[in-house]
Amino acid sequence: MKRYLFTLLCLCASAAVSAAGIDTLKVFSPKMQREIPTVVVTPDEAAVRRLPVVYLLHGYSGDELAWQRITDLRPLAEQFGVIFVCPDGENSWYWDSPINPSSQFETFVSQELPDWVDAHYPTLPSREGRAVAGLSMGGHGALWTAVRHKDRFGAVGSVSGGVDIRPFPDSWEMKAQLGEERENQARWDAHTVINAVDSLRDGELAIFVDCGYDDFFYGVNVALHEKLLRQGVGHDFLTRPGAHTGEYWGSSLPHQLLFFRSYFDRAGK
Repeated sequence: MKRYLFTLLCLCASAAVSAAGIDTLKVFSPKMQREIPTVVVTPDEAAVRRLPVVYLLHGYSGDELAWQRITDLRPLAEQFGVIFVCPDGENSWYWDSPINPSSQFETFVSQELPDWVDAHYPTLPSREGRAVAGLSMGGHGALWTAVRHKDRFGAVGSVSGGVDIRPFPDSWEMKAQLGEERENQARWDAHTVINAVDSLRDGELAIFVDCGYDDFFYGVNVALHEKLLRQGVGHDFLTRPGAHTGEYWGSSLPHQLLFFRSYFDRAGK
């Protein structure tokens, strides 16, 4: 009987330990004049103090639940003491499309969404308390957003990112956002991450780039890494065996969170 009571008490104690909560929301975009589905994962620690936020961007054909399907974000939120925000970026590539007024996701991710999150959750409402990361299309989106909005984000991560769109002009609906590449070369040149980093200077962003050896984006990621080296821009560049898969992306996220946690701790001092 005593042994049974001890086991029961242990089970009750385990059940009493709260897990991170998941909120499924719709956040209104003034620029697009519509609501955008968004998931927010909040750890218990948010009940007692303000926490940094990691914005996670999904890849092509994903949605606001894509990251949670890849890996359970709740224990990671608890372990690293961060709030996760996962918007539905549709197939936008996270640009403000010059030809599609209903697809203005650069403004949404860089301005509208952080302002809404800061108003409704216990965040650290500054660039020192914000990071943005993403996979594939979202890796492009994270770098595109952070490089162009360094006043809003202090750290950025990309895994399997499409960091140069130009080798793939007929893929992943990019021309629905930019027009045909052959007719809009200057526009495509201006909307690719590998050109956006031209203005980046060392120390302006904490940067983490990860891509597997067998990924079809491996070549453009190596090119980005080499360009940042030539510019003298410090960054972490991780390559491992692996391809463009959920398994790879899920295994990458803890590496990125360690990197972000180190940035948050340094920036908060």
